[in-house]
Amino acid sequence: MERVLGIGGYFLRAADPVALGVWYREVLGLNADNYGQWAQDEGPTVFATFPADSDYFPAEQRVMLNFRVRDLDAMLVQLRAAGADVVDDIGDMEGVGRFGWVIDPEGNRVELWQPV
Repeated sequence: MERVLGIGGYFLRAADPVALGVWYREVLGLNADNYGQWAQDEGPTVFATFPADSDYFPAEQRVMLNFRVRDLDAMLVQLRAAGADVVDDIGDMEGVGRFGWVIDPEGNRVELWQPV
């Protein structure tokens, strides 16, 4: 049986696609080229499904992007300094890691994960 090899892309509709792309590159430091290609650092990727009524992320948002980070605290300080809308809560899941969240300029909740 053939199987998928990894995430090949993540696509967002945006009122201003250029500005949103700039925000992800400049504020989150996503090192993507002009075509959106990004060579990620090696590490785990989680594919998880949630119940339709889950409150883990906003109900009007069908999917949530999760980025791995090396130092969650430093990333959140950096985001706040850039004027980003950072959620005050920090999540901690034993054996999995720590989680923080930021809201992008289009209102999408984005999760930041510092794996164990």
